[in-house]
Amino acid sequence: MNSKSTSPLLPAANPPAWLGVMGGGQLGRMFAQAAQGMGYQVAVLEPSEACPAGQVAQRLINAGYSDAAGLDALAAQCLAVTTEFENVPADSLSRLAGHVFVAPNAHGVSVAQDRIAEKRFFVDCAAKSGVLPAPHMVIATQHDIDRIVDDLLPGILKTVRMGYDGKGQFRVRTRDEVRAAFAEMGEVTCLLEKMLPLAYEVSVLTARGVDGQSVVYPIAENVHRDGVLFTTTVPGPNVSDDCAAKAQRAAQAMVAELGYVGVLCIEFFVLDDGSLVVNEMAPRPHNSGHYTMDACATSQFAQQVRAMARLPLGDVRQHSPAVMLNILGDAWFAAGSDVACEPAWDQVLALPGACLHLYGKDDPRPGRKMGHLTFIAASLPQAQQRLHDACLILGIVP
Repeated sequence: MNSKSTSPLLPAANPPAWLGVMGGGQLGRMFAQAAQGMGYQVAVLEPSEACPAGQVAQRLINAGYSDAAGLDALAAQCLAVTTEFENVPADSLSRLAGHVFVAPNAHGVSVAQDRIAEKRFFVDCAAKSGVLPAPHMVIATQHDIDRIVDDLLPGILKTVRMGYDGKGQFRVRTRDEVRAAFAEMGEVTCLLEKMLPLAYEVSVLTARGVDGQSVVYPIAENVHRDGVLFTTTVPGPNVSDDCAAKAQRAAQAMVAELGYVGVLCIEFFVLDDGSLVVNEMAPRPHNSGHYTMDACATSQFAQQVRAMARLPLGDVRQHSPAVMLNILGDAWFAAGSDVACEPAWDQVLALPGACLHLYGKDDPRPGRKMGHLTFIAASLPQAQQRLHDACLILGIVP
């Protein structure tokens, strides 16, 4: 192991050092912009040349996530490496860790990559976190479907790996529907989760440094449409102080139990009776944390930079109520039209408190994340009203 050991006793990686990111999507782009704003240089490893992060990084290494030469080039360039999405091969992170500081490490990412491992972690951590996941069982064979207990249905059948934004999952009410969904997914190993009486969803964004210190952001309340995050509201209008405190304590217990370094987002369900159920986690900045770019002292991306560079973590104080809207490619198409037309950004930006972030994607398609819009205001109702007005301008049903 060379001088870039993964030991937490290493000194901070101060600017203008090179930082690396695995993945060239919009999260990598916003990470790069935050790092550059702090004086760092950024290298991105990504197989696609036309990627959002590659447009802004000082260096783009065009290679697959398991490509040995590409990984070695990234490690040789950088003092620390992070990831912008959870499906980077854990083996690649392990290879990098032999030469450079990696945050998050392969273990934390591998747990989040596999729903079975993730659920096992949540259960094992329950004594410390105080929360459990929904009742569930593994479906690996047709025989497993015969063994489903009645109380697990209706439920949601999810692929164990590679699922995100509602992909790789089906709602099922009967064993016959489970069989059909299992067959449609190619009989890959799945997890069946019991559907619970959901009141709303919250997400907790936390960060932990190499010294074991952690911070937690204000609770975000989320609304999804078609399995994709639609809006995030902070502070959550339905979230009680007790619920927020319990979710924050649980998130910090989990990030400590993982021995995690970096930014981690954990999603929870709040049930009709007010109880809390842990759903899933993402070992990276998260869509629901985008509001931090405009409404908090330290954005989630600047926090990611601080953690991987072994700097003190930043202040998570929220200075303004905020509402975030995901902008999908649908906004480029008028009703009934198949011709893309740039939205009226001038009208959107005329609204007070509008903060527009576009991801540099030149191919708008329905359902594709193209950017996000955050409104900050003196009060939450003001921010909500301005988001409502923006939706009408963009042709989005509020």
